[in-house]
Amino acid sequence: MGIAAAIGVLSPFPFYYWLWTSPQTWVALCGNGRDPCKVMAYVAHFLKLIQFLSLVSVSTISWPPPLYFWPLIAFGQFLNFRVYQLLGEAGTYYGVRFGKNIPWVTEFPFGYIKDPQYVGSILSLFACLSWVPFLYIFLWTLGYVFMIHVESKEDPATRAKPLS
Repeated sequence: MGIAAAIGVLSPFPFYYWLWTSPQTWVALCGNGRDPCKVMAYVAHFLKLIQFLSLVSVSTISWPPPLYFWPLIAFGQFLNFRVYQLLGEAGTYYGVRFGKNIPWVTEFPFGYIKDPQYVGSILSLFACLSWVPFLYIFLWTLGYVFMIHVESKEDPATRAKPLS
């Protein structure tokens, strides 16, 4: 199950890379009348399920979790929910790359924590270290670090033009 779990953990990142680097292709593939952010969200949720099932397949769950679990999972999930609350679906799922006008946000955690959604996700992953072998947490974290790097190089000239 090791190789399959590793592939499952890494499965979303080629998709995210493709969308970030080829947003016009995605917008065209979604077609008129379909919101590319919403379609991305559906695919991302499916890929997140694959990641979760991959982790569960290599996990050993014990209760209660270690004390470090609670602050890491609480703050990590707080950051994730806060980012989604502030950006909404379009802001979270590459709306700016798909030609949407997403307002710049400066409220916490933005302006205080660089890449707060990725930081929150990584904290949540590390909360699970007592249950999940380090390799899988490391691979998933590498995927996030890779996407942080890719997304830091955003060129506005490569954004998609909305279909009319």
